[in-house]
Amino acid sequence: MRPASLDELVGQQHVLGPDKPLRRMLQQGALSSLILWGPPGVGKTSLAHVIAAQVDAVFTELSAVSAGVKDVRRIIDEGRARRELRDRGTVLFIDEIHRFTKSQQDALLPGVEAGWVTLVGATTENPYFELNAPLLSRCQLLRLEPLTDEEVRAVIEHACTDRERGYCGRVTLDDAAVEHLLAVADGDARVALRTLEVAVSAASGSDPSAAVALTRGDVEDAMRTFRYDKSADGHYDQVSAFIKSLRGSDPDAAVYWLLRMLESGEDPRFLARRMVIFASEDVGLADRQALPLAVAAFEALDRVGLPEARYALVHAALGLATAPKSNSVARALSAGLGVVARTGNADVPAHLRDSHYRGAADLGHGAGYQYPHDEPDGFAAAQTYLPASLEGTRIYTPSPHGHEGAIATRVAELRARAVKARRTPDERADEEGTS
Repeated sequence: MRPASLDELVGQQHVLGPDKPLRRMLQQGALSSLILWGPPGVGKTSLAHVIAAQVDAVFTELSAVSAGVKDVRRIIDEGRARRELRDRGTVLFIDEIHRFTKSQQDALLPGVEAGWVTLVGATTENPYFELNAPLLSRCQLLRLEPLTDEEVRAVIEHACTDRERGYCGRVTLDDAAVEHLLAVADGDARVALRTLEVAVSAASGSDPSAAVALTRGDVEDAMRTFRYDKSADGHYDQVSAFIKSLRGSDPDAAVYWLLRMLESGEDPRFLARRMVIFASEDVGLADRQALPLAVAAFEALDRVGLPEARYALVHAALGLATAPKSNSVARALSAGLGVVARTGNADVPAHLRDSHYRGAADLGHGAGYQYPHDEPDGFAAAQTYLPASLEGTRIYTPSPHGHEGAIATRVAELRARAVKARRTPDERADEEGTS
């Protein structure tokens, strides 16, 4: 049920009050492009619908989750024709506008600048971080606040009693049910209404017109239905399941969790970032193409946008799930940080210091440095690269998996040659005497 006028909107009096600029603007029949920024369920979409009705404009709605540049350009072209032929405006409402890529946001600029469409974008994310500066500069930013318990209570009561868009008085809730519904809604009217709808449907049974008296237990049962919240436990549990499916080399489960989160409204950039991290942390050098594949999927998402970029994300997920696995990069990172923490600022060996400035040679910088490319096989076996106090320290331990198996063989060979070449004369004499 959606409000039909500004007076029916609940809350947000700091932007909708009698003396506020938005109300005065709408009363005059004028409207500038807006960005509505606020948490879920505070009335952003409802406000957009009411705004369009107030200015007598055609209302067109897009979801940033599924729309592409082609959809944006089509609506702008329609808005231009409508303005030129009929002198009527077009309100383009874009829900979750923060999910638009840079190219998709850029596609909005000509239409907004020329006035062919009036943009009303809704976002739960900070627009200063998520929206292009040129687009944001052409819009008025309105920050909406979470609804109070009393405002959510008013929404519930209206839904129960409204004769045209509500339950016409056939639904009642006891005090415990109302208080629990307010607690779980936490200022989100959409959660309150959806929970109420599920509870009424379950209690009505086969008779949708039956009188219903809801209890706290009815509300609790309704809350057990699936609901994904990217800031709650369900978010972290599903991301965990996705990563563990990739690590466990199960492509079916990996694609399932990826698409389930995308369809539930998860930020695709978050999922792309997780795959880039996974490519180094859990695949590493076992498959040298894993990291380029994940980065390419991230770039495709930025350049193409959803829904088409789902192909690239699924592509990357399948590649990572089926790749050989190695955590040697993660182990090297941990071991390296441990060494750095323990040893502090160990001196850089003189032969490794910068010698490209006047006086460096007098300080002994670069003295004795062996240029590896001067060696027949490009490897100066006797040369050391760690601080003297760390000579012989091992940070990287390659795995035998996938491509890294060949790397393990080469690293072992080079390290053996280095150990042999770096022996002192006394050590060589001892070895020869022993043999």
